[in-house]
Amino acid sequence: MDRTTQLTARPAARRAPHHEHGRAGTAVYDPVDPVDSFEPVDPLESVRPAESLQARAARVLNGNWRGTSTVPSRSLYPHQWSWDSAFIAIGLRHLSPLRAQTELETLLGAQWGDGRIPHIVFNPSVPLDAYFPSPDFWRSSTAGRTAGAPGTVQTSGIVQPPVHALAVWLVHAADPGLSRSRSFLPRMYPRLAAWHRYLLHRRDLGGGGLASVVHPWEQGMDNAPSWDAPLSRVTPAPARSFRRADLDHGAAEDRPTDLDYGRYVRLAADYRDGGYADGGHADGGRPGGRAGGFAVEDPAFNALLIASEHALARIARELGATGTARHARAERLTAALVDRLWDPAAGMFLCRDVRTGEPIPERGVSGLVPLILPTLPRETAATLVRTLRGPHFGLGDTTRLVPSYDLTGHAFDPHRYWRGPAWFNTNWLVERGLRLHGETARAAELRGALLETADTSGFAEYVDPYSGEACGALGFSWTAALTLDLLHGTAPETAHERAGTTLGTAGEFGVPGKFGEGALGGDLR
Repeated sequence: MDRTTQLTARPAARRAPHHEHGRAGTAVYDPVDPVDSFEPVDPLESVRPAESLQARAARVLNGNWRGTSTVPSRSLYPHQWSWDSAFIAIGLRHLSPLRAQTELETLLGAQWGDGRIPHIVFNPSVPLDAYFPSPDFWRSSTAGRTAGAPGTVQTSGIVQPPVHALAVWLVHAADPGLSRSRSFLPRMYPRLAAWHRYLLHRRDLGGGGLASVVHPWEQGMDNAPSWDAPLSRVTPAPARSFRRADLDHGAAEDRPTDLDYGRYVRLAADYRDGGYADGGHADGGRPGGRAGGFAVEDPAFNALLIASEHALARIARELGATGTARHARAERLTAALVDRLWDPAAGMFLCRDVRTGEPIPERGVSGLVPLILPTLPRETAATLVRTLRGPHFGLGDTTRLVPSYDLTGHAFDPHRYWRGPAWFNTNWLVERGLRLHGETARAAELRGALLETADTSGFAEYVDPYSGEACGALGFSWTAALTLDLLHGTAPETAHERAGTTLGTAGEFGVPGKFGEGALGGDLR
């Protein structure tokens, strides 16, 4: 038995009926390879060598569960993070569809009145000094009052990549009966639609139809070299004005520099002090209309928005509408993405600085993520695959996992956060994109490398792209969750076989015509 077969082998499914509620606020696992306890446990110390990879991944998620949501890491990230929870729910659907639904419901329950989904939902039981910036920095309930920040929970004021509609659809598809009995989609759809409206209207800072991020943390790849030029315009906050709690749990040489962090703090404070208002393209894309603002159109952020538009179309069809307007919007956004961010000379998508109107000449994994789009032009997808395999990313030649930044780039560092290490969520996205566009052998190779690296690294937050050496936090939730999803993966429908616009597997996303037009009519915009 080869290594991939060993890692993916699992016992036959043993499912329990849908009585997953236990005590109030808790849910009970019904995994294929069951975990024997739902009590919080240390995700690493509790691992028994004889356990399968699936059981160990489930045990990590068990240890990081907090009753209604999952923390990314028990030490470094003690609250709920937005795109983390979306990826976590995608994995949790294979263990407990109810808990996966709860994860997303908790996150979307903290949505602001203007539609934004905040990047952090704070746990009030966590001490303020456990993480910075803490709730008293963001002051969401006061500074965000005009934007409709909730008064019952403290959040940050910025956002993260919009993976949520995709996650909601996949979670629904894992157990449609449970989803329908709980009215999961009817409750989630209006929130997701408002979230997309916010991004497509309030965040079209460049006027070209794409959403902009106003802080590097919003894009999720915090200290990527793509941010260096636009960040250079930002005057950093004084080092004495904040304390970096992240350095209590990670090596300084693996984390963003103090200079970068000072700029992050300044940007966030300026955005907060402007009432979390978003400027439009008429004022040069300055958030809050403030001079020195940061505004960037990012390919991965927009690709995930497009993928989620396709997912919203599927949700609309399930609810009885046509979904055609959302599919059409997704195709228009794909065309805008190619028009504004595709660089033929680089062989990939690049970020665009909204303030200068110029592309940012740094090759990052963000520029490969659009492979997940089903209507990407055939030659564009083929070029992305060549770039992925070439000297800048070296997949299958010099690296086993896709690095976060150009191997030949001036800022490459195999251990420093998003300046070179490989991350599981971006590799999961690339693996799906390869399968979608018919690159099944290369997808299988990447899938095997991801499973083996998750296994040997202790479900690390990120890894050295050459050696797979663990970096950052261990027992990291999205690593464990996406490992589960890879273990449960099914054969995809390729971009060339589809009859309409889908993403991922045919079983997960359905095929055109699966759901009737229904009585609602329209497109649930």
